[in-house]
Amino acid sequence: MSKPRVVIVGAGHAGGSAAAFLRQYGFDGPIYLVGEEPLLPYQRPPLSKAWLKGEADADSLALKPDSWYAEAEVALRLGGVVTEINRGAKTVTLASGEAVPYDFLILATGARARMLPIEGADLANVLALRTAADAEHLKRVLGPGKRLAIIGGGYVGLEAAASARALGAEAVVIERERRVLARVACTELSDFFQRYHGERGVGFELNAGVEAFVGEDGRVTGVKLADGRTLACDAVLVGVGAHPNDELAKDCGLDCAGGVVVDLEARTSDPHIFAIGDVAHRPLPLYGRQFRLESVPNALEQAKQAASAIAGRAGPTPEVPWFWSDQFDLKLQIAGLPFDADRIVVRGDPDTASFAVFHLKGDLVQAVEAVNAPPEFMAGKMLISRRTPVSLEKLADTAISMKEVAA
Repeated sequence: MSKPRVVIVGAGHAGGSAAAFLRQYGFDGPIYLVGEEPLLPYQRPPLSKAWLKGEADADSLALKPDSWYAEAEVALRLGGVVTEINRGAKTVTLASGEAVPYDFLILATGARARMLPIEGADLANVLALRTAADAEHLKRVLGPGKRLAIIGGGYVGLEAAASARALGAEAVVIERERRVLARVACTELSDFFQRYHGERGVGFELNAGVEAFVGEDGRVTGVKLADGRTLACDAVLVGVGAHPNDELAKDCGLDCAGGVVVDLEARTSDPHIFAIGDVAHRPLPLYGRQFRLESVPNALEQAKQAASAIAGRAGPTPEVPWFWSDQFDLKLQIAGLPFDADRIVVRGDPDTASFAVFHLKGDLVQAVEAVNAPPEFMAGKMLISRRTPVSLEKLADTAISMKEVAA
């Protein structure tokens, strides 16, 4: 009897990690890993930071060395595109026409940048930042005397702005909301990051709609705003969110809802197919709901879930979602999600660039945003996991240690 075969579609952080965990957990059947990029699976968060600044490359960011895949007997198909899933025949079809059979299929197709459907969107140097190729292109157009216009004041946009300034380029963030991080952070955190960036030369255009990109000789030279002004630039980075690559799943009839719907094993509505990482709409037991997360910790947790289920071992304990962002000399660490929060407690002084914002529902911590404050992040993560009530007065008092607050 032949051993079951796993096909993984998507060779990003989630897909590459799933292959590694399968072997770590004792799965000894064939593994076939298909990725559209020509690179081995690699870390993506450094693309907006270390890669742009020339401090990292494909080799240093690779999840595993090239030799590991041969030693682990993981068949790699880089530069391969899957065009169809046939659930009845249990095959995936590549653009080349090859049909690859599977016993278990893991979809790790990630997400793609949302681009703006406006005039000039096809001009050269109008860029997104999702892949190493994107980061390399952006790095080539940055440097002293250059100006980067960033559409969207989210975390990736602010990270890119910080990296641009480190390279001696000018940077301006154009945001349609009245504050940066409007969709992902509280006002206190938004105000802090905008002020910190502004003090380091990053410009901001808030409440600003983008009407068009303008250019010369096929290359972008400016951003036309809704108020009629045109901001000159050498490149544009569009950072207005991402769309899950769930088309393959939809086309073969899997349940989707802003991503591929999965359970706590990362299993889809087809028991032979799993979905992990940015493409998955997954359960969040701590919050009693489903949600799509974009983060490395989420990709790793779901890779463990799928690998455990396939290898026939107990799944990992559900984790508190967490995220991070590095900007200039700041490390922002976030634990949890502020669902249903009805109050905020600020611990520390933002003027010192070391503080934390706790989001609570009653006396339960739902999320914490910690800037250069590792103890607050770690204790907050523990409080969220344990659902331990806290004293709001103690939480706000920096004279009381987080260890005592969490006791």
